[in-house]
Amino acid sequence: MPIDAVTLAQQLIRFPSLNPPGLEKECAAFLAELLSEHGFAVESYAFAENRPTLIARIPGTGSGKPLCFTGHIDVVPVGTNPWRFPPFAGIVHEGRLYGRGASDMKAGVAAFIAAACNVLADEPRFHRGLTLVITAGEETGCEGAFHVGREQVLGPAALLIVAEPTSNAPIFAHKGSLRVVVTARGRTAHSSMPEEGQNAVARAAAWIQALGTHDFGVRHPLLGTTTACVTTFRGGENINSVPDWAEFSVDIRTLPEQDHGQLLDALRTLFGPDAEIRVVTSFPGFSTAVDDPAAAPLLALLHERTGLTAEPAGAPYFTDASALVPAFDNVATVVIGPGEAAQCHKTDEHCRVDRIEEAQALYTALIRRLCIDEAGG
Repeated sequence: MPIDAVTLAQQLIRFPSLNPPGLEKECAAFLAELLSEHGFAVESYAFAENRPTLIARIPGTGSGKPLCFTGHIDVVPVGTNPWRFPPFAGIVHEGRLYGRGASDMKAGVAAFIAAACNVLADEPRFHRGLTLVITAGEETGCEGAFHVGREQVLGPAALLIVAEPTSNAPIFAHKGSLRVVVTARGRTAHSSMPEEGQNAVARAAAWIQALGTHDFGVRHPLLGTTTACVTTFRGGENINSVPDWAEFSVDIRTLPEQDHGQLLDALRTLFGPDAEIRVVTSFPGFSTAVDDPAAAPLLALLHERTGLTAEPAGAPYFTDASALVPAFDNVATVVIGPGEAAQCHKTDEHCRVDRIEEAQALYTALIRRLCIDEAGG
């Protein structure tokens, strides 16, 4: 019996695969069994105990590199506000699927798994191989994706489809992220005699002011400019002492062409030698040319199905593509999925049912065109 993506998405939502703490195991086991039953060779790679990332493969008879889909099954906590429907019930109401992960991104995962299994049931012989990468730990730093990249177990890919929420519109680039903690040191003294000390809070505040007016000097046609957001600040011990310590964190959203090592050097120059800079995370962005031949079949299918020419677009956030694009040797990549970006991490998160159905149909057509109709050579 064919798999319906909406029904599968409901099943996936009913697994409370929260991250933190990292409860992907049961959901991953369910999908591993489903994919194995449909003929996929499934391998599991855990970056931590009970935190598996799945790689499911169908080989091709030709020499062409496989088509690849990816999506994550971890979801963020539900928050403290009441939900209209239970967040792990997977209820469909008035054309919308409700639940934590409905848009981000179990609907996308369900759509490409349903498409792949159904095509395989009809056409068990693929000219071009198909690889599905189903990750854990995306929400807290793409741990699962980076792990399989480090393990060098992905193999090649001709095109990577990231089924993150885009309302089924193609995204050809997204930013990276460099997150740092900057520490200022000073010398304590009585606050009635500030000239006797060195105020670390004032020093850190001056650095923040300099960062706010800094021009990073690069621009991307789809992503615009680099941005830097100060997200936390701590300093001092008591109200009547000159603070001898302060620190702040910064989330810098970077452009694909920016080298994060060089960016760190620029921060050291901007703040001066007294700044202590510690890297928390470093995720590169990606950018695929809209006219890349590998993306042409997808764009052709979008045009055939909608009659519209896809407008090139970029996204300010990052996805598992930060880890997988370099691991797949800078493969051409498009982010396109049925979820709605505006629904991510919200109370009453939902996804339109018609978009899930559209995504399943689009992915089905793409798999048929690249893996069945083409020679894969």
